[in-house]
Amino acid sequence: MREKIHPKTFITTATCACGAVYKISSTKENIRVDICSACHPLFTGKQKLMDTEGRVSKFKKKYAGVKTKTAKRRVSKSKKRVKSVPKKAKPKSKKTKK
Repeated sequence: MREKIHPKTFITTATCACGAVYKISSTKENIRVDICSACHPLFTGKQKLMDTEGRVSKFKKKYAGVKTKTAKRRVSKSKKRVKSVPKKAKPKSKKTKK
């Protein structure tokens, strides 16, 4: 390995918004994170909505009375129904015995 090309690493703490603290090795000191394995829905099995700026409540308020329309299905030209034409039967060739 070449010397003096790697960044300095520190034994530091990573603090989650839920209060969990982990000791890790990193190139930065004192890391703060929004979500960790103690509060992530994948690990806890609970659905949690992180709405720090009120975006979700603003969206729900804005579209509370709106009903969705059912979209009409478009049929492409290639999938339009075409009258099927019966295929002509090929005459069977007679094989002769020699």
